[in-house]
Amino acid sequence: MNEIAEKPPIAAIATPVGEGGIAVIRVSGLNAISKVNEAFKDKDLTKQDSHTVHFGKIMNKNNLPVDEVLVTLFRSPKSYTGEETVEISCHGGVLVTQSVLETILALGVKSAEPGEFTQRAFLNGKLDLDQAEAVADLIHAKSSKALDAAHQQLEGQLGHHIKSFRQQIIDATAMVELELDFIEEDVEFANKEQLQKLLEDLDEEITKLLETYETGRLVKDGVKTVLIGRPNAGKSTLLNTLVGSDRAIVTEIAGTTRDTIDADWSYDGLLFKLIDTAGLRETQDIVEAEGVKRSQKAFEQADLVIYLKDLSQAFTEDERKEIADFQKRSKETPFILIGTKADIEAEKEWRTEFDLKISALEGEKIKELKQLLKDRALENKHYDASSLLVTSTRHRDALQKTKEHVQSALRALAQDMTGDFLSIDLRAALKELGTITGEITNEDVLDSIFSRFCIGK
Repeated sequence: MNEIAEKPPIAAIATPVGEGGIAVIRVSGLNAISKVNEAFKDKDLTKQDSHTVHFGKIMNKNNLPVDEVLVTLFRSPKSYTGEETVEISCHGGVLVTQSVLETILALGVKSAEPGEFTQRAFLNGKLDLDQAEAVADLIHAKSSKALDAAHQQLEGQLGHHIKSFRQQIIDATAMVELELDFIEEDVEFANKEQLQKLLEDLDEEITKLLETYETGRLVKDGVKTVLIGRPNAGKSTLLNTLVGSDRAIVTEIAGTTRDTIDADWSYDGLLFKLIDTAGLRETQDIVEAEGVKRSQKAFEQADLVIYLKDLSQAFTEDERKEIADFQKRSKETPFILIGTKADIEAEKEWRTEFDLKISALEGEKIKELKQLLKDRALENKHYDASSLLVTSTRHRDALQKTKEHVQSALRALAQDMTGDFLSIDLRAALKELGTITGEITNEDVLDSIFSRFCIGK
């Protein structure tokens, strides 16, 4: 635990702004309790114990009541930030909440920046940097699986792995550098086979963790799912059916959708970011043509592609070529071919094999479609509800660089290079791992991380 270095107090509304039963104003920093005590007239808060709650009134500088409140005290270091902290629970109206906050700020307390409370918690050793990031992920989670992943990281599961990796590298570095210290005495401290086994095992462990990133990204950010097909293929109808509302306009007029339409939909704890696109066709309409271009761009950025074919219309050769082209271009991206309007099929035998035939309008096979989307999205992905997932691009990049340094050390070992070369790679690997948990920090990185937070957290 770092030594707590309390900074001047900050304050912010910690609950969403709006009308509600209660709102909470958080105050943290040096002498936070005595500052709040200046406006709290019913009891001397400075004489009260930590983790106690007190009822009274907040009074403004004119000694007029602002609101009746409950004040909760947290003395350092037993608080979220590690600093002296006060949480003021007041009535939840917009005006009254703002009035309480302004009363506290008028006492010389600074208005908090986004994420400043959590940043102080990190700087005071209450959280590792990856745990601080998990707080933001927890706040922004839009699905139960994203919530689970954030909880795992907040509980320190990623940090546990990183610290294990660091210890293994420290052990290897100690073996190498101790031998360097006694190089003139021809003493062997670093057994080559033992060192190689240690680094190979470490490389394998890092690789396994890295392999979870693609799944982690989908769980955290959602599966970007693009609906493509010819005009009037039923793309907008399907989007509305999945979302459960009229998100997209549906008409019998071809070309109604002229721009991409986004909507979030969750199934079995996984978030899908649905994108309805303009129907694919040659057109002289400038606006529709731009929509078709955007459809192509959305396809290129997709995690999952659904091509919809209107079964009430016979296949054209152009459609067959188009589907074959999309299947070829999708490469690693899962591609699903869905027949729509199955209730009014034009043909009984189709030369093309569909993954599923549905009728969004009649609700036919929609349940099966939902399961199909989830299965394809996670197909060939490393996913276990209880296992740790790497969800951050920053963490992935640091792990990848760590792996590269470990592999470089293995090559140096295989080529019988001196311990100096091994030591350089091992120390570089240590540095990369340190950036994940925050042992090694960069101000620009910290600013970027904590700017994601809302004010009050």
